Amino acid sequence: MNGSDILTWEDSYSIWLNEETLDATLKNQIVSLKNNQEDLKEAFYQPMEFGTAGMRGLMGPGINRMNIYTIRQATEGLARFMDTLDDATKMRGVAISYDSRYQSQEFAMESARVLGVHGIPSFVFESLRPTPELSFAVRHLATYAGIMITASHNPKQYNGYKIYGEDGGQMPPEESDMITGFVREADDLFAIKVGDETALKADKMIQIIGEEVDAAYLAEVKKVTINQKLVDEVGSSMKLVFTPLHGTGKMLGERALKQAGFEQFKIVPEQAEGDPEFPTVKLPNPEDAPAFDLAIKWGRREHADLLIAVDPDADRMGVAVRQADGEYKLLTGNQIAVLMFNYILTASEDAGTLPANAVGVKSIVSTELATKIAEAHHAKMINVLTGFKFIAEQIQSYEETNEHTFMFGFEESYGYLIRPFVRDKDAIQALVMLSEVAAYYKQSDKTLSDGLDDLFKEYGYYAENTKALTFEGIEGVQKIKDLMTIFREDAPKDFAGFKVSKLEDFTTGMAQLADGTSEEIGLPTANALKYILEDGSWIAIRPSGTEPKIKFYVGTQAETDEKAQAKCLAFEEAIMAIVNA
Repeated sequence: MNGSDILTWEDSYSIWLNEETLDATLKNQIVSLKNNQEDLKEAFYQPMEFGTAGMRGLMGPGINRMNIYTIRQATEGLARFMDTLDDATKMRGVAISYDSRYQSQEFAMESARVLGVHGIPSFVFESLRPTPELSFAVRHLATYAGIMITASHNPKQYNGYKIYGEDGGQMPPEESDMITGFVREADDLFAIKVGDETALKADKMIQIIGEEVDAAYLAEVKKVTINQKLVDEVGSSMKLVFTPLHGTGKMLGERALKQAGFEQFKIVPEQAEGDPEFPTVKLPNPEDAPAFDLAIKWGRREHADLLIAVDPDADRMGVAVRQADGEYKLLTGNQIAVLMFNYILTASEDAGTLPANAVGVKSIVSTELATKIAEAHHAKMINVLTGFKFIAEQIQSYEETNEHTFMFGFEESYGYLIRPFVRDKDAIQALVMLSEVAAYYKQSDKTLSDGLDDLFKEYGYYAENTKALTFEGIEGVQKIKDLMTIFREDAPKDFAGFKVSKLEDFTTGMAQLADGTSEEIGLPTANALKYILEDGSWIAIRPSGTEPKIKFYVGTQAETDEKAQAKCLAFEEAIMAIVNA
């Protein structure tokens, strides 16, 4: 038993403490926590949550921590689910990749060892690789599933586990729910069997993959470039600084830039190689301004036009642009997205390759400026729930029906996809595309900031912001639930003097209008709310699916940047007044 339902946390702790086969490192960590009741309770009070995005959490001993036993349990759930499939499907196997964090490689091999006991082949990368390449590998190798060991942009104390479906997107909800059921059935973590790595390799149940998949992936990345002549003429002299932030992005990012034709780039040497300590940054997150400190230092030294950072598993990308005074300005995820989307549509039109049924896909919490840009190019913009798996589902639908041709997908949280040979956020693709966008503006003696100003002047000034509040532990879970209840059941009638015209509740799938009527939203259910205000501004609220956070999103529009930013700030203050009350 692992204490999920009938055991207290003290019982679970005692079982682990007295388990003779317990890993020695974990045993020492448990002993060191002997007098820390609070940390012990957090580690043992409930099993680690396994949802549609997999699981992510602190590393250490306990049923609520990332360790070899919870990794085995998660993989056992996947294996038991695959045991219900026909033999041919099951034998397609599972692709496995991992990032630069502590124990990532070990967790990857533990997963393969569990699968091997069930007679399920695994294809494990020889060394760390980005999340988007794992998504590609699932499709390229035609495996049934994929496993990515990563905690994305979380601090060094974290790790995570994500399962991908056969389309290369994160496992669909129906299958994910079934896997979760099997995970919970495997409640004796110490009884889960693992095979011998050497024997499984000899029997071809574990196969090591690498360069062949790298080359195939990079061949597809080459197709991301739209105007090769532009890159050849301008990109070869454009200077940029690139940092993988101690993660997986260096090898493929460097090769992708070179094959596209960008020659004048500098990789931040202090952050070039994978390092689980992330020694130069507090957070290895391109959304976090201090993560750019070293890139800015090198940018000044190299007189770089732009700075690009990707997170440790290279699925998110952030950007800073040199200004006229030589300083660098960070762009938001929404701003990066609209620059790329506008360029993709414009360049495709100029080349005569823009399909009549072109479509972009974005999350409900991302900027509406992208919708305006789509309309101006006679394209369509589709909104989906937060989570890139929903963008992947749209792409799959378009391929099956030919209703639309996918051009671009994004989330405000610095995640973008250009070409759908990957079905998740892909910072390697985005790295190449944004460099081309910068070259496009550079040929006119403009920066990306200038390009963004041009878009604002044409479509109006948009401002967005996201505020995430963290509530750790048992009490934090309840606090997040309470806040969602307040905003759902005691819904404000206005924010900062702007009346609410519609409240969309994605748990019910219905929207309540100010006149008392209601209408269907037309999207799957999710624990999220979105307020639409009378001026077209919006406020969205949702708990994070992978972290102990509740997120508040604000989007505004006005005739000047100052007014748009002022509205954004006023709405944030109105939200926090409710939270603090």
